[in-house]
Amino acid sequence: MPGIDECLLEAMALPGARGAALVDWSSGLALGTIGDSPVGDHETTAAETAELARAAAEYESFAPAEPGSGEAAGPPVEDLIVTTRTGYHVLRFVETSFDSSVFLHLWLDRADGNLALARHRLRSLAEGLVLK
Repeated sequence: MPGIDECLLEAMALPGARGAALVDWSSGLALGTIGDSPVGDHETTAAETAELARAAAEYESFAPAEPGSGEAAGPPVEDLIVTTRTGYHVLRFVETSFDSSVFLHLWLDRADGNLALARHRLRSLAEGLVLK
């Protein structure tokens, strides 16, 4: 079971990977980073991607409640993909046994990245990640 550093190293082994981070979406802080940042600063990128993750995790439109129950229907959001002219940003939520609010953020070069492979690999990494 990989820890944060090992998980991020494995994410960077994906074709086209430019940078990766593990981010706490409730605080906007990066718990670990590797590679480049789209804006040159990992903390700024973490804060900005946390806003997007928080919206997806908290807005009822993405996890509607069962009528009359107040509970989310089905699983929470698994991942988000933002496509830019030059890259892909994949945010994969990490489920833990405690009240987790973290996600993996992978920035891929659009010309060299494989979005399907990245989503598949991030799912595996998120499932095996050990947070200490």
